[in-house]
Amino acid sequence: MRYLLLLFLSLFCLSSYGQDPLTPPPGAGEPMRLVSSSSARGINQKIFRAYNAVYEHKGSQLAADSGDYYKDDIGNEYFKAIGNVVITQPSGTVIYSNRLDYSASSQQAVLTGNVRMIDGETTLTTNYLTYNTGKQTGTYTGGGRIVGKGDTITSKNAYYFERTKDAYFRNKVIVRTPSAVIYTDTLQYNTMYRDAFFFGPTNINGRKGEKLYTEKGSYNTAFGIAKFNKNNLYTEGSRFLKGDSLFYDRDKGIGEAFRNVLFIDTLDKFYASGEFGRYLESDQSIMLHTRPLIKYVVQQDSSNSDSTATDSTLVKPLTKKEQRKLEKEQEKVQKEQEKQAEKERKELSNQGIKQVATAPPDSVLSPPVKDNIKVDTAYMTADTIFSKVILVKDYKPLDLKLSRDGGTLETSEDVDYGDPEEIDIVSTGDSTQLDSTSLKTPQLNPVKKQTPKQEKPKVTAPEKKTPPKPLDAKQIQINTKADSVLRRNAVMPTGKEQDSIMKKAIVAAQSADTTIKDSTVLYSDTARTRIVRAYYNVRVYKSDLQAVSDSVYYGMVDSMFRFMGKPMIWSDGSQISSDTIYMQIKNNKMDNALLKDNAFMVNAVTDTVKFNQLKGRKITAFFANNNIDRIYVDGNAENLVFTTFDKTNRIKEMFHDRSSRIKIKMEGKQIIDYHSIHKVDQKIYPFKFITQENEVLPGFIWKPEDRPKSVEDMMNRKRSKSPTVPDADGDGKPDLPSEKGTSSKPTEKKEVPVEKGKEDSIKKIEKPLTPIKEAPAVDTLQKKINPVLKPLKEIEKAGN
Repeated sequence: MRYLLLLFLSLFCLSSYGQDPLTPPPGAGEPMRLVSSSSARGINQKIFRAYNAVYEHKGSQLAADSGDYYKDDIGNEYFKAIGNVVITQPSGTVIYSNRLDYSASSQQAVLTGNVRMIDGETTLTTNYLTYNTGKQTGTYTGGGRIVGKGDTITSKNAYYFERTKDAYFRNKVIVRTPSAVIYTDTLQYNTMYRDAFFFGPTNINGRKGEKLYTEKGSYNTAFGIAKFNKNNLYTEGSRFLKGDSLFYDRDKGIGEAFRNVLFIDTLDKFYASGEFGRYLESDQSIMLHTRPLIKYVVQQDSSNSDSTATDSTLVKPLTKKEQRKLEKEQEKVQKEQEKQAEKERKELSNQGIKQVATAPPDSVLSPPVKDNIKVDTAYMTADTIFSKVILVKDYKPLDLKLSRDGGTLETSEDVDYGDPEEIDIVSTGDSTQLDSTSLKTPQLNPVKKQTPKQEKPKVTAPEKKTPPKPLDAKQIQINTKADSVLRRNAVMPTGKEQDSIMKKAIVAAQSADTTIKDSTVLYSDTARTRIVRAYYNVRVYKSDLQAVSDSVYYGMVDSMFRFMGKPMIWSDGSQISSDTIYMQIKNNKMDNALLKDNAFMVNAVTDTVKFNQLKGRKITAFFANNNIDRIYVDGNAENLVFTTFDKTNRIKEMFHDRSSRIKIKMEGKQIIDYHSIHKVDQKIYPFKFITQENEVLPGFIWKPEDRPKSVEDMMNRKRSKSPTVPDADGDGKPDLPSEKGTSSKPTEKKEVPVEKGKEDSIKKIEKPLTPIKEAPAVDTLQKKINPVLKPLKEIEKAGN
């Protein structure tokens, strides 16, 4: 029967075209060959219809329930098939459909109705597919999907290249993987290696909540490795990481950004930038180096800003009578404002107008927040900045054992300057030393991206060319409708959304919102907090405060700053230095500061080269109501202050105070109490007895060249290697500026030689100063001590 059908086909072709069937027409190439059929018949001597037919053409087999074979006028062969169409390729690829239109000359097949193409582990389904059996490429333009190795890709248009296993998708492309969902409009995808390449705005939404955005790059769906290089952004919860180039490893939870890096945590109001950033999802840590920069917006109360600012000029204190009068006037104004507000509310109520509450009931009389709040920005840079989130219960806050009454006075190492009396103070112990060795430097060599090598699987042809059972037609239609709905409802990225997201994140991170978290949440077992560490060449710049140190540590639980490694802080003409500086903020306000070991405060006297100085083993300052409340200078405490004439501003005399402890109590910016305690020695030197030997205290340091002058200067210049005064003459001793601007070297401190007959010119105070009550005495000390306290007041101001 088979041979009769073949003979019939040969005769049919010969009679139709009048030529030898073995000789193909011009341009027809290799002719199609009928392999088998159950029955066949001719129609109008032009069409040969075979049932259960199987044709072969250039290695490809075309089978269907029924198929019509015919030729056009120039001899091109065509095959139209209906019902259970199956195309089997030499490579093993099998295509199923309901209908087929095949052109032998171009080897182009058009398959319609429940089309399913199976290429190894890859399956393509659509309702309309154009496939070239010679080039082994397929195209659909009416919507479809490709499924392989756990990935499902749906789009309106797609182009599949069987030989390279590459597929190109256009128009609302959605990739669903076990770990992420991808939205884009243009995608190249390799079904063998599962590499996706993006050429436009793309969103990758991780199943765990992480999100990636890029406009050019690649993403491996098997390993979760992303390499982006245009307008890139990584987000996870309240954290944002942006850079010119972005690398992400999903399995390891590592994100790396290169050039113009920006990291933001809106929850902790953490804003940092640099040229390289490495983020770990496990502990939400970020490490930045190569010009890293942290920006922190601080909120200041403008109503108190004047009370915190000080200068070297004399400020006349208010008497108690004047203070009581001022308080009464303020109370009177407040009552009048309250009456006026109540009157306005009643008028509005009578008119039937409901007043919208803009503040809590207890703050109705307060002026608008916008009018009261001043915002400033603090900047910090270092060689490396590291920050991470830890459990609050794992955080170990420092217990410096500071007491507002001063604590126990330790005198074992003090020099006996004179007075043997000792004042007992409530004992709370001394402050403890921060173990800086526990602050381990993070690894600084992760700059090179290490992408795990992907082993390319070997492509082997299937042993059997028997086509698998086709997918149920009903299921294909269900999938097609579902994909259509999915694409219709999908929100494709345009690129503009990312700019909006970043702007909102920056505003949130740099806002001056100081809302306090609920303590019950803060100290729960699962509560988390952020810590910040800066290593090597730390520099800080704020409009009214600058600082340098070797390292800084900050914990958000107790809001404690630790400046370590010869730290120095400047404000206006003042400088603070010690081995370690601790500053703590409570309730969003500066609470205390501790200068531990070799504490020194220096203030340059206006228009001179003299310096007011305050030193001791440690200096402790406490703050209250946005003002310095009290200061304790402990351990060989010394205070050296130059007094100037009011009008000429020329130096009149020098006050030198030495004791075991100096206690200064303040109210607003007024000194109301000054005490020198235990082993006291106080002297006043007239101007003509001030020499290079006695005008500086031991350990004096003045380093204005290390002070950052601006943000740009802070970023481009580091402090000098040795945090000591320059030694221009090479004698191993620090040089001090002279009256003419040249350096002059101090010698060892000795008693001042006094000319004969002028012994009374130097006044020695035999007893400690008693609490000052009379205005003139307060006035005098105010002028002497205020310049030295200026940097601490600026620290307090910055902390608010």
